[in-house]
Amino acid sequence: MANDGVTNDEHAQRREYRMGELAEEAGITVRTLRFYRERGLIPPPRREGRIAWYDDHHLARLRTVAALLDRGHTLGGIAELLAAFECGRDVAELLGTPWSEETAVRLSPEELADRFAGEVTPENLSAALAIGYLAVDGEEIVHISRRLLDASTTLVRAGIPLAAVLTAARAARTHADALAAVFAELVDAHAPGKLAELRPVAKAVVDAEFSLAMDRRLRTSEPPEASA
Repeated sequence: MANDGVTNDEHAQRREYRMGELAEEAGITVRTLRFYRERGLIPPPRREGRIAWYDDHHLARLRTVAALLDRGHTLGGIAELLAAFECGRDVAELLGTPWSEETAVRLSPEELADRFAGEVTPENLSAALAIGYLAVDGEEIVHISRRLLDASTTLVRAGIPLAAVLTAARAARTHADALAAVFAELVDAHAPGKLAELRPVAKAVVDAEFSLAMDRRLRTSEPPEASA
């Protein structure tokens, strides 16, 4: 028996399929399943002698492929997206900050595609993974912040390309890190050990300053009043 790092007990606890059974469950032909496997759209099966065993992970992946095809993605594009998913950051790394006030959001690949119709390209996905917005957990995508996800969705639906939103996000991250450093250095110098306690004050200052900055920006961008 091939050693795939999983015990016999673990295999017994999950459903497994032969090729024909998996194809039937996924609603495709065996020929299509072979083609998908050759294209790398599903991971290799577990081998037991000459028998190939597939499991629910393979079935979920096939359903993801079908859903993305329905949304207009090509097989080549899906392969690139799935490759980017596989290279994504570990979800434990992304969410390894128990003090965070942000709420993570779990999405299927097709739900992500629906949110950003036509904008979920391998390049944009890789950029979001690199920023740390996304991580991969099995067949799910985890976004680090519901507020950031909703903001990105709103901006894209307003007509701003996702690539431009992600570029702005990188700039915002740089400025946010700089602001956090200013406040942390202030507290460490004058009230050491109270950074967590005074965090709400920092948020209030940043929110107020940003609101005032937007006021100034809006005043300078307003068109002059038409003369009577």
